[in-house]
Amino acid sequence: MKIVDLSLPIDEKAFEVHKVDIERVTHKAGVEKFNRVIMGKTLIGKIKYLLGQRIIKPQDLPDEEFLSLEIVHSPVHIGTHLDYSFHYGSKSEGRASKTADEIPLDWCYSDGVKLDLSHKKPNETIKALDLAEALKKINYLLKANDIVLIRTGADELYGGPKYFMDYPGIDTSSIDFLLDKGIKIFGVDTMGIDRPYRFMLKEFMDTKDIKCFYPAHFYGRKREFIHIERLANLEKLPDYGFKVICFPIRIKNTGAAWARVVALL
Repeated sequence: MKIVDLSLPIDEKAFEVHKVDIERVTHKAGVEKFNRVIMGKTLIGKIKYLLGQRIIKPQDLPDEEFLSLEIVHSPVHIGTHLDYSFHYGSKSEGRASKTADEIPLDWCYSDGVKLDLSHKKPNETIKALDLAEALKKINYLLKANDIVLIRTGADELYGGPKYFMDYPGIDTSSIDFLLDKGIKIFGVDTMGIDRPYRFMLKEFMDTKDIKCFYPAHFYGRKREFIHIERLANLEKLPDYGFKVICFPIRIKNTGAAWARVVALL
């Protein structure tokens, strides 16, 4: 069995619209941080810390090192992640929207299908007809609970501004097409399922037509669906005949959750 990693990292050095920061406490610095944090829990502890009492010293530890510590400050939409209906709006299908920690885990391990839509250009949308043609090309019939992965090749731009500027969006007709066939989860290798900001926002500001503004995301208020954003390495997969694992990290009451998405060949 071969495992293919389909995930992008959370990387504070990559270009992002939202701020990402990873505080990295080294093994050497960890000694001082441990003293400060543990002793700072009470007023008496703070006083003793300032007086240098009950302090662990580097020479007390093996190699004069403590434990490393990384503190991640990041939106849940950075890195590869799953979006659920709470992200799209407070209600979906007339009911209270569901959060990412409510995603059924049995939906997150299933047969995978890759559809190559890399010929679609930035500002174009991938419509139901495009999906039907892609399926016909690989001679595959979708079945309920397949996890559909849509390849555009946009992951090659990750790390720079173009990643947020040059990719096609998903048309709502494609969402209907997939849901009508019993698909619970679909994924894209783009930063979002709607077209890039530079096209979508300009059209909305020029026309004030709400249909131009996040139509795919807002469609989650009408029909409940889960999608994966920021996939990678889809070119390494066959068209079908593999399993996808996309278990979300369990974070309470969020519209999205990070996931280490992999394919099993």
